[in-house]
Amino acid sequence: MDPAVLINTFFSIPVFLVIFVIVILKFSIKFVPQNRAYVIERFGKFQSTREAGLNFLVPFIDQVAADRSLKEQAVDVPEQSAITKDNISLHVDGVLYFRVLDPKKASYGVDDYVFAVTQLAQTTMRSELGKMELDKTFEERDMLNANIVSSINEASGPWGIQVLRYEIKDITPPSSVMEAMEAQMKAERVKRAQILESEGDRQAAINRAEGEKQSQVLAAEADRAEQILRAEGEAKAIVAVAEAQAEALAKVGEQANTEAGQKAIQLDLATKAIEAKHAIAKESSVILLPDGATDATSLVAQATTIINSLNKGAKP
Repeated sequence: MDPAVLINTFFSIPVFLVIFVIVILKFSIKFVPQNRAYVIERFGKFQSTREAGLNFLVPFIDQVAADRSLKEQAVDVPEQSAITKDNISLHVDGVLYFRVLDPKKASYGVDDYVFAVTQLAQTTMRSELGKMELDKTFEERDMLNANIVSSINEASGPWGIQVLRYEIKDITPPSSVMEAMEAQMKAERVKRAQILESEGDRQAAINRAEGEKQSQVLAAEADRAEQILRAEGEAKAIVAVAEAQAEALAKVGEQANTEAGQKAIQLDLATKAIEAKHAIAKESSVILLPDGATDATSLVAQATTIINSLNKGAKP
């Protein structure tokens, strides 16, 4: 094809209109990704903020001045030196989490909001550490992080930035302080070990005392039970002896009512009387006897008379 014809065809009105429409559409249609925002300027002045989706701009007049991410961002805060309330120098670093709430303020309120918020986190951290003693920085780290976040949010409001949280990664005191802390921790561990040992000895002593007390109580109860059993046995023995004596007396009484029993009683009384006289004779040389009681026969006769009178009185 002739080049002149080709050039004339390219610059023909229909083709030119098509190309112009394509260029217009390219500059007027903007697709904003999710969780991002475009700051639009018109003639160099802020015009609007376009969020995710399909957006139309005035071609050659509106332009994208800034592309801001609305996602949560994590920025490493470099290590820095800080002095505590008790004049101890520390080296502290951390991580800052924030996000852009207002793309307009983030674009026009500060030149570089990431750098600004990082510097603000460092200065705020030094300020908050200066209000606390060394021991508190380790014990109350959560409170320190919360105070830093609160202070940064107060200062970063005009920048359209919201600080979500701040986390301290490492707190490094001087080597001399570290040695002193290690010695203190060692002393605390020794102290706790001694306390636990003493508590164990105390509990063991209590257990031994309780065991001795219980054994004494059991021994006393056993002795008491033994005495009760012994007393019951003695009582039963006394009752048995009394019953045997009563039974013997009853049998003696039954035999005394017979003729043979009377003779046996007379013989027994005579024998006992003779034994009594022999005993008295051994002890003394003077013997007093009642009238008519000069021989064993008279004594037996008197005893027989007494028994007969008793038997007659016992009969109805």
